Amino acid sequence: MNQIVELIGEEYTKDEDDLPEFGPGDTVRVSVKVVEGGRERIQVFEGIVIRKRNSGVNANFTVRRIASHSVGVERTFLLNSPRIDKIEVSRFGVVHRAALYYLRGRTGKSARIKERKMTGRPVNKATIQAAPPATTPTTTNIEA
Repeated sequence: MNQIVELIGEEYTKDEDDLPEFGPGDTVRVSVKVVEGGRERIQVFEGIVIRKRNSGVNANFTVRRIASHSVGVERTFLLNSPRIDKIEVSRFGVVHRAALYYLRGRTGKSARIKERKMTGRPVNKATIQAAPPATTPTTTNIEA
């Protein structure tokens, strides 16, 4: 029975190439397809990932942002949902926990997360210039 569920779940899971790697503490922009009446539009929800659960087809993540008047808004998204158009990671955060529930009680500066510096960033090849060939200094013999 369990194998049948896994086979069916594989149909609905998205490829890992389509999804960026992100985790708790990262700031993401989730583009969600919203249906209003007969029309469909894309709405962007940007915030900090406070938890991510990986469990096959049921994988989900929760994003929290501070709306107007300092009201916190959390949304839980299914990772493999057809409603999610794309996910963009704008910042990587430094955290040491799997779930950042403590952010619910914080606002302002205490709710900030340090940014993780990425060392292996791709380099723009247009800015790299070839170094001129090294020349060996010539010695001259001065006779007196």
